[in-house]
Amino acid sequence: MEWVRGEIIGRGSFGTVNLAIPKSSNSTQFVVKSSEISKCSSLKNEREILLELSNNHPNIIQYLGDSLSIEKGTQIYNLFLEYASKGSLADHLKFCGGKFEFSDVKSYTKSILKGLCHIHQNGFVHCDIKLQNILLLDNTTIKIADFGLARRVSDEFGKQLRGTPLYMSPEIIAGEKVESPADIWALGCAVIEMFSGISAWEMSPESDVSALLYRIAVGGESPKIPGNLCCEGKDFLGKCFINNPNERWTAQMLLEHPFLSGLYDDKQQQSFISPRCPFEFPDWQSTSGSSSGSSSDSESISSFGFSEESWTLTSSPISHRLEGKLISDRIPDWGASNDWVTIR
Repeated sequence: MEWVRGEIIGRGSFGTVNLAIPKSSNSTQFVVKSSEISKCSSLKNEREILLELSNNHPNIIQYLGDSLSIEKGTQIYNLFLEYASKGSLADHLKFCGGKFEFSDVKSYTKSILKGLCHIHQNGFVHCDIKLQNILLLDNTTIKIADFGLARRVSDEFGKQLRGTPLYMSPEIIAGEKVESPADIWALGCAVIEMFSGISAWEMSPESDVSALLYRIAVGGESPKIPGNLCCEGKDFLGKCFINNPNERWTAQMLLEHPFLSGLYDDKQQQSFISPRCPFEFPDWQSTSGSSSGSSSDSESISSFGFSEESWTLTSSPISHRLEGKLISDRIPDWGASNDWVTIR
């Protein structure tokens, strides 16, 4: 892969992040994380984990390759990753005036959870979930990035603190074995930040972070849940901040939480086409068994999700799409023909 190093777009403890400009006009732009060969352990760790995660999940940053180069007499290790043109969620939060729309908070949370499900199901812990490490490829596509601190659950890495202090779970601070629940605690902190625009912990530059960590690990303190959040959101965060990691909800369980209900997947939104007849509804299902000339009109109406007695909508998926748009409170006269209009 031939490329030219572009402008610096980020820095970290490992080194720098640059735009990479391919020499081939047919190639797309990507980024390169670079470090001196003697300090590249976190980048090599990121490479190994991304390779094991199969590089095929829509909510995890894609690994594109790696190389060694000699620059100004120093050997450099380069890690190539896909380019997130919109930056991190932390950047996007500032761009949006310090607060996301509520629907975006739920959508972003669901995407992060999908990525975490894949990470955890493959036996890894990210160890540094925060808005700075969640990237936005476009206005809707979320990718979990920065796997430099990630570890396989089965690995032993002692009592080393891993992650960003204000996102650390009680078990990380206490030096206990770090498993997937630690990522869920950090997710809860990120959700509060997306919703309120401020850190989950009220900290000033003069605040004593070590005292806060002590209160979390020993005193059982958890972030304050915003009072203006809906009941489902409060309950969702409560499940993220259960002090006992064995009782904390998993990523898969949180995906089923009512807080995230009513959200369409991107594929569902892209593939839905307005039907031309009842049989073109994607969730159409016949309820009549065999056709019979003796079936009543009311039975026919009921099979479409309506009740003749009250002419109200049931909770079927079809009715949700029709409610307020094509349905009135008036019982229809199916025999009349002069009120029909051609819409397509």
